[in-house]
Amino acid sequence: METSIKVLLVDDHEMVRIGLAAVLGTEDGIEVVGEAGSGEEGIRLAHEYNPDVVLMDLVMDGMDGIETTRQLMKTFPDCKVIVLTSYLDDEKMYPVIEAGAFSYLLKTSRATEVADAIRAAARGQSVLESQVASKMMNRFRNDAKVEAPAYKELTEREMEVLRLLAQGKSNQDIADQLIIGIKTVKFHVTNILAKLDVEDRTQAAIYAYKNGLAE
Repeated sequence: METSIKVLLVDDHEMVRIGLAAVLGTEDGIEVVGEAGSGEEGIRLAHEYNPDVVLMDLVMDGMDGIETTRQLMKTFPDCKVIVLTSYLDDEKMYPVIEAGAFSYLLKTSRATEVADAIRAAARGQSVLESQVASKMMNRFRNDAKVEAPAYKELTEREMEVLRLLAQGKSNQDIADQLIIGIKTVKFHVTNILAKLDVEDRTQAAIYAYKNGLAE
């Protein structure tokens, strides 16, 4: 029997939590294991339930979603934080991504989109709201290119994999597009992370955007 994806909800609006729990409770393979009304409670419940995915609000009284994400990543590095918020402010969006958020969705997303993002996160695939991806690309295009010779160490194939990874493609998608085995893709991704000195796919994607390598 397939193991369910354990999801923790962290949002200071009770009705939002109730609605999310009700909707996700009807989705196959997804189990809401806990609901937290604050960042502090979210940290406590994460220790209790060790969730696979955390749906994180950004603006909360006390510890906000950025700091909560940062602390979760220190203790639970394999946990995937999906930001679910109404905000697209640069002051909130970029810091939470840098803190380790894996995906970023708006609360206007459909329930099926949230469920799909949870399943994608469990597979190791980030999902960025289209407006978020657009803002990131525009920001990095307008910024001066960061002098980063590390990418010059990448092989031509690794550059191809990095470009597709930055587009949010899964390992299987990359394997299909490049007509290579999925084990080969994983090998390339491991090499890319090591050569760029980044910890995960999201940081690699950000690196690619910053250095104009994603187009």
